[in-house]
Amino acid sequence: MKFDKIQIRVRYGETDQMGVVYHGNYPLYLEMGRIEWLRKLGISYKDMEESGVMLPVVSLCINYKKSAGYDDVINVKTQLKNKPTAKIEFEYEITNEKDEILTTASTILVFIDMKTNRPVKAPQYILDAIGD
Repeated sequence: MKFDKIQIRVRYGETDQMGVVYHGNYPLYLEMGRIEWLRKLGISYKDMEESGVMLPVVSLCINYKKSAGYDDVINVKTQLKNKPTAKIEFEYEITNEKDEILTTASTILVFIDMKTNRPVKAPQYILDAIGD
């Protein structure tokens, strides 16, 4: 599975005084998409961290095209960009119910050994789950 889509209904608390989703909430939507992408492959952040590997974001790029508002249903498409090495790269597309692109984004995360706090290669079970 190279991509996945989730749906999110925008909550009132995620909007600003103008009634649109506050820009700082978009990274949370990206994280939700990324976690579900991994979960559908049978990979859990919790289990990964319990095994001694964490996955912090080291790069985040967001391009805002259109606004989403309270009670809108948005779709977050999460796509793997490249085969993971010591890093894993994702691209995202957030659309509304009319399939209009609201936001595009990309993230880079790095696999870190929690004991040494140094980058490590992607765990083999992740590479196996992703496949070719």
